[in-house]
Amino acid sequence: MSLNVRPVVSALRRNRTGAILVALEIAIALAVMVNSAWIVAQRFAEIDRPSGLDPRNTFVIAVGGLTSHFNLGAAQRDDLAYLRALPGVIAASATSSVPFTKYGQGDDVSARPGPQSDAVTIRSIQMDEQGAKAFGLRILAGRNFNAEDIRPVIHGFSTNESEVLITRSLARKLFPHGNAVGRPIYAGDNNPMTVVGVTNDFVGSDYGGVTYDVVMYPQTPGNFGVYFCVVRTQPGRTEALLQRAQRHLASANVDRAIFFAHRLQYYKERMDAQNRHTAIFLLTVTALILSVTCLGIFGLTTFNVSTRTKLIGTLRAVGARKRDVVTRFMLENAIILAAGASAGCLLALAMADWLSTQYQMPRLNLAYLAIGVIGIAVIGQLAAWQPARRAAAVPPSVATRTV
Repeated sequence: MSLNVRPVVSALRRNRTGAILVALEIAIALAVMVNSAWIVAQRFAEIDRPSGLDPRNTFVIAVGGLTSHFNLGAAQRDDLAYLRALPGVIAASATSSVPFTKYGQGDDVSARPGPQSDAVTIRSIQMDEQGAKAFGLRILAGRNFNAEDIRPVIHGFSTNESEVLITRSLARKLFPHGNAVGRPIYAGDNNPMTVVGVTNDFVGSDYGGVTYDVVMYPQTPGNFGVYFCVVRTQPGRTEALLQRAQRHLASANVDRAIFFAHRLQYYKERMDAQNRHTAIFLLTVTALILSVTCLGIFGLTTFNVSTRTKLIGTLRAVGARKRDVVTRFMLENAIILAAGASAGCLLALAMADWLSTQYQMPRLNLAYLAIGVIGIAVIGQLAAWQPARRAAAVPPSVATRTV
């Protein structure tokens, strides 16, 4: 028996409400599955990517003023003098942000002034001449900050510094065909800032997403009366020095408070845990949506079989083989899957574009969309397989019964 597609389409039209609902389920499931898989891949990539720092041997103490008598500049000088004098401390610096955390600032920079299409979203750090050493960074080109480069603390955030350090990742994006050292870059206020050095890539603050694109400003931090003391120690001495430094800084100045004090590794592990929890949540939601979609396909096919029992018996009576009946219902399901997958592709691309715009995520890899379409097609056909086999088991004698 040759299979004609026209009766299959006619049957779908007679039960178009159920077919449309299942197609919508398939479209939503595909869009969620593809984008969830892409987000999960990005989360695991963030866990696996090198930090570029020395988190196990670095700790951070957050300091903020409590009273109007708090002299931030003097407190910073006293704190850094104490920390740098501790035996086992390699370097200490006051900074405006902390890698792996939400404590930080973001901006857009470009290699040209004015609104430009080549602007790159970056994370920024204010620090002094020991900042690079405190974070465990390497100067790959140019030079580090000198003590004379450091500007005094101000309220708010300024990009008026004439010299900056940038990471290698940012240098390659802004100057893909040349050396970045000695070249100007521009932030939102279009003030030129000269790149004096390029460091190895490292993870900046998680202010809207993790990135290697970081700009370091030679400025004493103190936005809103808060700064972070970043201290790098010799291996094996971090925890003891952290406890000692925390006790001293907490009692040295009654006009300020210690907000937190942790090793940098603590924040890295916390960020990794958040990424893992997000991945598990998305995978769970995707599995539930796929399960509901499979149930919808199974239910629709089962309903179609139950309402066409006499038709199936008639087809069997006029010579249709079991496999012809199975093929008919599988083809019917394939048409629904194709309609749902087509709508799902458009929805998935729209969702991916929104996620990329709102959260600075990389653009969706179309390979994920292709794999998603194949996956939803296989899962959908498997869901319809058992009801189709049940239809094929209807005996030809059913055609003679009154239904």
